Amino acid sequence: MDDEMQSDTNTMPVPAEAMPTQEHAPVHEHRHEMPARREFPKRDPKDENTIFIGRKSTMGYVLAVVTQFNSGAPKVNVKARGKLISKAVDVAEIARGRFLPNSKIDGIHIMTEEVQNEDGTKSKVSSIEITIIK
Repeated sequence: MDDEMQSDTNTMPVPAEAMPTQEHAPVHEHRHEMPARREFPKRDPKDENTIFIGRKSTMGYVLAVVTQFNSGAPKVNVKARGKLISKAVDVAEIARGRFLPNSKIDGIHIMTEEVQNEDGTKSKVSSIEITIIK
């Protein structure tokens, strides 16, 4: 028997004309358009100890507040707008009540901010800033 036949008896030799050539090989090019990068405004140094409430879980923001205090921050601001105001209140109360019993609320500021919508119109949105001190 030939050496080829002994090495692997389960495979059949493939004729050269059956092998795909470079011309006939399928080309799999995936060109995904990257979405435009969103530009976020640069944070002011005064915002260093500020937690902006968004879509994360309430406990995620509570952890952020506790982490700021454990890093040596003398005060932490919790800010939110619109429907997220109630979550900001929850974050401040959970952090203060469960994890930082010696902290207290130093101030609560409510205001109205004017934001520009995607279509260029302006809307007024309520916002809150809760300051917690150790």
